[in-house]
Amino acid sequence: MKRESAADAVVIYTDGGCDPNPGVGGWAAILVYRGSLKEISGGDPRTTNNRMEMTAAIRALEALKRPCPVILSTDSQYLQRGITEWMPKWKQKNWTRGKHEVKNVDLWKRLDALNEMHDVQWRWVQGHAGDPLNERCDQLANEEIRRIRLGK
Repeated sequence: MKRESAADAVVIYTDGGCDPNPGVGGWAAILVYRGSLKEISGGDPRTTNNRMEMTAAIRALEALKRPCPVILSTDSQYLQRGITEWMPKWKQKNWTRGKHEVKNVDLWKRLDALNEMHDVQWRWVQGHAGDPLNERCDQLANEEIRRIRLGK
């Protein structure tokens, strides 16, 4: 797919977390397109931080109605480096690292398919550094953790 300008791209911010890790987790994503903003979030009572980071990206990309250019920002180096650096080797080795299957392979495979569907630029942003959309994602993910703990 041809890279288009940032003005034509869907801008996505994602975050996920667990408290404790592993434990109760929450994820969130904010999608911005031509001035419209959409927030999505969810959680899992038994998960890991990495799974929540990945789930946020998956759910955001699944929310898109058609293939399109995307600029996806995450504060997870595991997610950003996994999809841009490590995944080609994992796929070449049939989703293994050494003698073991890649951790979270179910989510990596889903991300791989979504990444192929869309023209995604994966960007890492420093967490808790004042980026308003990254901070909002963090807040939404933590609200999901609180919601699950309260049984709502």
